[in-house]
Amino acid sequence: MMNMKSSRWFALGWLLAGLSPLAAAEFEVRNEGEFKKCVAAEATVEKLAGGMGFTEGPTWFQGFLVFSDIPNNELKKWSKAAGLETFRKPSQNINGNTTDAAGRLFSAEHSARRVSVTDAAGKVETVVETFDGKKFNSPNDVVVKSDGTVWFTDPPYGLPKGAAKEQAGNHVYRFDPKTKAVTIVVKDADMPNGLCFSPDEKKLYLADSGRPRHIRVFDVPADGTLANGKVFAAIDKGGPDGIRCDADGRIWSSAGDGVHVFAPDGSLVGKILVPESPANLCFGGPDGKTLFITARKSLYAIPVKVGGAARP
Repeated sequence: MMNMKSSRWFALGWLLAGLSPLAAAEFEVRNEGEFKKCVAAEATVEKLAGGMGFTEGPTWFQGFLVFSDIPNNELKKWSKAAGLETFRKPSQNINGNTTDAAGRLFSAEHSARRVSVTDAAGKVETVVETFDGKKFNSPNDVVVKSDGTVWFTDPPYGLPKGAAKEQAGNHVYRFDPKTKAVTIVVKDADMPNGLCFSPDEKKLYLADSGRPRHIRVFDVPADGTLANGKVFAAIDKGGPDGIRCDADGRIWSSAGDGVHVFAPDGSLVGKILVPESPANLCFGGPDGKTLFITARKSLYAIPVKVGGAARP
């Protein structure tokens, strides 16, 4: 294992924007050749904002970053030009966010126990809020496939105080907006959390932040079910929460000590160490090659060499 410290060429842009860089980024590299394809040795982790309650759910939306401050019941926005601003308050204690092919914002709302969508004009509507006539626990993370189907996890982490758990388990669901059908696609997870598709959408990755603390991978047949589930990788520090797939099929996962990068075969390529334990991450920025990291009370970013998986 090799430990590298970076210089600060990237910090200059943030300094000009009035932001203070952290100490140069530290990496734990397991596969040097592969890690060099992901992050430059001189790349620097930057703290963009702090002082929030608990940050989650980043996604690049309409030219800026949207992310959640769950306990403060707020969606935040960040841009290099304007810095940190409020995007929506109250937010229904939103956790995960994503965008679809049409550029709409999909959100997993804890306190409303639903998945919602926000259009370009800012109108918010319910996507789905019940299964089998019963309320969800507290939708946590959400992804939208290129066919428009909405996939989301439903552990009870954000179950409102005093509310009863109505679903028998902690499941992963698929919602088809054409038929309005809601189906359970994973029943045996402990605490299903982050989700992402491979670039060709033939695989779905699922982070389980409960007892297993691992990431599983499933085949995605054409009928919208899942098959051949198996453990893809285990997290050795803390547990996985938010996960993203890059354009080359690597999986980037939050963990207790930073962001762990896994090759498509599940081997650990390396780690980006972060001062606060990350909960989630996403690719964004004007060229799609900035990794934004929501970590406890703060927002961080680091330039990377690859962007997120594009839709087929």
